Amino acid sequence: MNKKRVTTLKVAATYIGTIVGAGFATGQEIFQFFTKFGMMGLAGLIVSTIMFIIFGYIIMDLGKKLKANSHLEIIMFSGGKKLGTIIDVIITIFLFESFTAMIAGTGAMFAQQFNLSSSIGNTLMAILTAVTVLTGINGVINAISFVVPFLLAAVIGTSIFSVFNASSYFTATIYNAKGSSLMNNWFLGAILYASYNIIISVAVLGPLGAEAKDKKTIKNGAILGGLGLGLGSIMIFLALWSNLSEIKNLEVPMIYIASKISYPAQIAYAIVLTAEVYTTAVGSLYGFVSRITETKKHDINNLLIVFITTVAALLASQFGFSNIVTYVYPLIGYGGIILLVSLIVSKFHN
Repeated sequence: MNKKRVTTLKVAATYIGTIVGAGFATGQEIFQFFTKFGMMGLAGLIVSTIMFIIFGYIIMDLGKKLKANSHLEIIMFSGGKKLGTIIDVIITIFLFESFTAMIAGTGAMFAQQFNLSSSIGNTLMAILTAVTVLTGINGVINAISFVVPFLLAAVIGTSIFSVFNASSYFTATIYNAKGSSLMNNWFLGAILYASYNIIISVAVLGPLGAEAKDKKTIKNGAILGGLGLGLGSIMIFLALWSNLSEIKNLEVPMIYIASKISYPAQIAYAIVLTAEVYTTAVGSLYGFVSRITETKKHDINNLLIVFITTVAALLASQFGFSNIVTYVYPLIGYGGIILLVSLIVSKFHN
C-alpha cells in the first residue's frame, strides 16, 4: 500500500473517470436514458446526480473501514453471505459487460470518425487497457485521474458551443426513440442510469476509499465527483436536445456535434473521447480481474486472466455499441438496484 494517501481531488477525478466512458462521452447514454424524455430528462439527471453523491460516499466509506481490495468485501458486508454472493455474481458479470461496451464504443468511434474498421479501434483499446491494469491499483487511479480534466473541458466546451449555435431550439416534445421497453419513463431512467454506473464503479471505489486520506476526503471527493458527473451530463443533454433531429440515429452523436464547430475540434474531441472510454475500460477490467484473483501484478495467473478476459471481451464487442447501451445497460441497472438497497440498509443498520 502506498504511504502517500489519495487526495480529495484525485478521489473526485477517479470517481468521474470510472463512470465517464463510451456511453457518456459519445452521448448515447444521455440520449437513451434522459434526452428522449424531453424536459423531464433534466429532472432525471438531478435525481441521478444526488444518487452518485450519496452512494459514492457510502461505498468509499465502507472501502476505507474494511480496507477493501475489491468489491467483494463491501458487498459481503452490506448484503450478507447469501445476498452478497448474488450481488457479487451480478457485479462480476457486469464489469465484463462494461469492459466489452468500452471496446465496442472505441470501434464505433473509429468507424464513424476515421472510416476505419471497428476492429482496429476495438483491438487498440483492449491492448491499452490490459497493459494499464497490470500496473495495479495505483496505476489505475493515476491513469484515470489524469484524463478527467481534459475530458470535462471537452464535453462542456463542445456542449456550450452547440447550445448557443443550434439551428433548432428546445421543445417540450418527447422524442419517441426506438429503444428498450425495459425503461419507459424519466424517473426509472434516472434510477437505472445511476444504478448501473454505481454497480460498475464499486470495484474501483472500494479500493479507492481504502487509499483515501480520511473520511473528510471521501465525503468531499464524493460530492465533487457527483457534481462533476451531473454537470457534464446536463451539458451533453442540452447539446443533444438542441440537435435532436440530426443526431437521433447516430452511434456517436457528440462527435457529430463537435464537427459542427470545426474539423480540428472534431479530431480533438475524438482523441479526448478515446481517453474517456479508456478510463472506464481500465476501471471495469481492473474490477473484474481483482475479483477473480488478488495475486500480485507479476504473477502468471493474473497475466493469464487479463489476457483471457480481454480476448473474450473483444469477441463479445461484436454485438454493437448502441445495442449494448440500449439493451444491456438497463439490465445492469436493474441488477444494481439490489446492491443500492443493501448498501442503504447496511448503512442505517450499522
